[in-house]
Amino acid sequence: MERYDLIIIGTGPAGISAAITAKIRKKSFLLIGSAKLSEKVQKAHTISNYPGLGPVGGAQMQKAFLDHLAQMEIEITEDKITLIYPMGDYFALQGMNNAMYESRSIILAAGMAPSRMLPGEEEMVGRGVSYCATCDAPLYKGKSAIVVAYSPEDEHEADFMAQYASKVLYFPQYKQEVHVADGIEVIREVPKEIRGGFKADTLVTSGGEYKTDGIFILRESVMPSQLVPGLEMEEGHVAVKRDMSTNIPGLFACGDITGKPYQYIKAAGEGNVAALSVVNYLDKLGKEN
Repeated sequence: MERYDLIIIGTGPAGISAAITAKIRKKSFLLIGSAKLSEKVQKAHTISNYPGLGPVGGAQMQKAFLDHLAQMEIEITEDKITLIYPMGDYFALQGMNNAMYESRSIILAAGMAPSRMLPGEEEMVGRGVSYCATCDAPLYKGKSAIVVAYSPEDEHEADFMAQYASKVLYFPQYKQEVHVADGIEVIREVPKEIRGGFKADTLVTSGGEYKTDGIFILRESVMPSQLVPGLEMEEGHVAVKRDMSTNIPGLFACGDITGKPYQYIKAAGEGNVAALSVVNYLDKLGKEN
């Protein structure tokens, strides 16, 4: 497996800025996220404070970002990272469909998660609560599973789960029409709480309680505290120093994930700082080894 100098998670202004700097500094890296870039950027009406572009609509900014990436020959690896394992002088990352990556450093630039954790969710992670249905589906052969999804793009995970589980309940938290495989029960109710003893076994919703063997919560991005065990948080955001470093050596964060103000220009600036800090970190790591 190739071990990269850097893996950047997120394709919003922060991640794109970090990738451009990493390219200029000739580091081997992956930019992981959506090829459509940030949904927040796409839906923006008018941005007036981004130097050189404003006033500009979200679609125009998206095109400008994509054009810049193409000019720099920076490709986007479409995947969603579900877990990061600090391994000493490198990190192991788990993506969808059991994809694995290795990197000497990481920049978290995935933006803010669209929803708060459910009561009971944090306590039950790894004990009946998971964030990747395609990763764990084989473990639920002949069992029941609940899939809570926040985007139509997650429907394929429910379909994959249905190939193994004897019963799949699908709770879509989006307004679009649902298209899932036959046999999957679609329930339009709002999750309120996760319950269980040693293992999660009940999802409480706005309409009732549902027993299950496992609960899969598929958000656009995994909560940072669940993505990286031991990551220090501050008021719901990743705690960082001025160089965008976190409490975990080699792990940096930038953009909305680090706190207010939630501005594109602030995110892009932090992405640049994070990438430059990674360069310094890798230089020191090389000298020590």
